[in-house]
Amino acid sequence: MKLSIKKPNPQPLSLVVKKERTQLKKSVLRSPAKHTPSLTRTQLYWRNWGSRAGKQDAREHDITKEAYQKKALNNLWVHRANSQLLATNELSYEAASKGYVHGYCKAAKLHVPNWVLMPTARSVGVIVSVMNEEHTIVKVIEQLNRLPLDEIIIIVNGSSDRTLEKVRAHSHALIVHFPDPLGHDVGRSIGAKLSHSDILLFLDGDFVVQAEKLIPFIYDVERGSDLALNNITPYLPTFSLWDSVTVMKRFLNITLNRPELNANSLTAVPHALSRNALKQIGCSELMVPPKAQVNAILIGLRITAPTSVNVISMNKIRSHNKGENNPVARLIIGDHVEALQLAMKLKGERIVFPDIIRKRGFLER
Repeated sequence: MKLSIKKPNPQPLSLVVKKERTQLKKSVLRSPAKHTPSLTRTQLYWRNWGSRAGKQDAREHDITKEAYQKKALNNLWVHRANSQLLATNELSYEAASKGYVHGYCKAAKLHVPNWVLMPTARSVGVIVSVMNEEHTIVKVIEQLNRLPLDEIIIIVNGSSDRTLEKVRAHSHALIVHFPDPLGHDVGRSIGAKLSHSDILLFLDGDFVVQAEKLIPFIYDVERGSDLALNNITPYLPTFSLWDSVTVMKRFLNITLNRPELNANSLTAVPHALSRNALKQIGCSELMVPPKAQVNAILIGLRITAPTSVNVISMNKIRSHNKGENNPVARLIIGDHVEALQLAMKLKGERIVFPDIIRKRGFLER
């Protein structure tokens, strides 16, 4: 039996091309634009507000003659950013500042950079402690370079990889190099001692934090906070699943009558300090962060936790911080024991808790 195969009639090439073009047009129209997150009505309002303000300032002020153009533009922005804007949420602020940069640069016929403007005219410095982080340090620096910072201090310690080489190649920071490992806390203490800025922001080099996420820490210190901690509360599991380090952080805050701080601590980055806090606490105390936190609470410094950065999931798992009772956990728990000893020395054995039932004086009769 002979099979008959019906061949399709070939279409003219011009017709095929026309159909393909029609299908392409339809697909382009139907598919949403990628990598362009939609703004809410409020964010769109503030972005347009920022753009108009930037265009107006471009007509009145020329930053091209300034040695540090990013800082010059930030100073103009601070005069523009009224209290109403600064009181809005983070996303609205971000939309307004980006609109301002875009509006100014377009009106001034400049390249539009990916800068993130800060809500302060005061000097801001960042201190980064890093050890063997050649895979992440460049991206960390790239985010810091988006901010109009007055100083960046990077403490490279105990690195056996190409961390130091990459820091030198990608940053104009003040680099302090120690061949031996110091520990993150000692590195932060050294960086704080070398700094001159009014507001100090502390980071580590092992994970990247977007520049936009750092603005709330800076803003909280700008409006009067002495310590702006990272609020890790949203990322904690139920209490029964807390590890020993988190329990100790929470216990220390409750002991000092600051339960609203939950498990937030100077041990975690990012966090920011005012120059006033650094003077009163002392740079050396930063080597043991819980002790610095005890001092800050007892002398009445203002402590807040303005925003949340998920450092729990971003924290790298290493041999020395893995599993229960690991060396890092033992170190941090020891720091908290030391901090509790300091609190008892300064405030008495019961610290802030009264002893109103026991009549201890009768034993002395």
